[in-house]
Amino acid sequence: MARSELSRSLGLWDAVAIGVASMVGAGVFAVWGPAAQSAGSWLLLGLVIASTVAWANATSSAQLAAQYPAAGGTYVYGRERLGEWPGYLAGWSFVIGKTASCAAMALAFAAYVAPEGWQKPVAISVVWVLVGVNSLGVTRTAQAAKVLVTLSLTGIVLAVAFGWFAGPEVGRFAWAQPVGGAYGVLQSAGLLFFAFAGYARIATLGEEVRDPAQTIRRAIVGALTFVLALYAVVGVSLLALLGPEVLASQTAPLLLLVEGNPVLRIILTVGAGAAIAGALLGLLSGIGRTWLAMARERDLPGWFDHTHPVTKVPHRIEVTLGVLLTVILLLVDLRGAIGFSSFGVLLYYFVANVAAHSQDAAHRRYPKAWQVLGAALCFVLVVTLPWQSVLGGLLVLGLGVAWRALRPAALR
Repeated sequence: MARSELSRSLGLWDAVAIGVASMVGAGVFAVWGPAAQSAGSWLLLGLVIASTVAWANATSSAQLAAQYPAAGGTYVYGRERLGEWPGYLAGWSFVIGKTASCAAMALAFAAYVAPEGWQKPVAISVVWVLVGVNSLGVTRTAQAAKVLVTLSLTGIVLAVAFGWFAGPEVGRFAWAQPVGGAYGVLQSAGLLFFAFAGYARIATLGEEVRDPAQTIRRAIVGALTFVLALYAVVGVSLLALLGPEVLASQTAPLLLLVEGNPVLRIILTVGAGAAIAGALLGLLSGIGRTWLAMARERDLPGWFDHTHPVTKVPHRIEVTLGVLLTVILLLVDLRGAIGFSSFGVLLYYFVANVAAHSQDAAHRRYPKAWQVLGAALCFVLVVTLPWQSVLGGLLVLGLGVAWRALRPAALR
């Protein structure tokens, strides 16, 4: 049977738009409250740690993507550099972590746009709408990502500006001890890392971008730099205007910045919905590409090694993912989904840093010290996540190990 192929049709700005769209929804609209619960006013230190981990991971991913421009991201890099088992563990961690991310994004979307009592149906509905968008082809995904990013950034900029110049000032900086000590700061960093993990979506575009060796590296660094600046502005603004106690109690803190202005509230709600939908769009597509790469190697059932003859999209995977998310959304809450997502994604990047560390001088673009720092911090943040997330993550990781070890001989 002929090898399934993806369409190589994306340029640099397409890849940057998909990466930014994958990050912004999670970062601005879903993690500030949980992070403030863990670290209080010291969540900015958690943001610095999370951004350091993200930068180390991004440079490792960019360096690896230049040498291995294929769909699958660290699943492929781990297999090529470290062996089949490390690659499999990276791929499985990515699939389970990003599936949890999709659930978190769908719940956050519903929290902003749906009336009370309708959050679950709306969350499930938006998953299926975006599964349909992804099934139309990757160029449609890139076009949608650009529109959603524009809408979301408009809402964020207007909310922050109004908050500083005319919004309610219900709090001030309160530079006290971290709520949970050093552990609380590290836990907030692990939760905030969830907000950066969208740049992995760019690395999975290896078979869909033009000139992948250059495009993927530039897109990852460019998208992450932009998002780092945005998160710093929003994080400082929320702490300055709301204070850590109010921030910790909010699931939609940006709405407080436009309180009393119904027009800006509508604009922000539309922007939030667009940002979260953009993140979910990129995540759904990224999972599909890694899932496809694993099916090609029979680490997942070979039935999934198939792309549509016209759109060149792994539509069987997209539909299956929609079914799985429907079930998950009926069972989980937002904080649990974020913690579980961070568990899987941090393990994924642990493998990425180790794999990048093993590359030879001809393919090295960044110092090895970055990979050592990235791997060490990934491990530290994993073990300091909420214990429920760690326990659940270990159980699902164990199921993946059992599947690969015990799978039928015909699938090996």
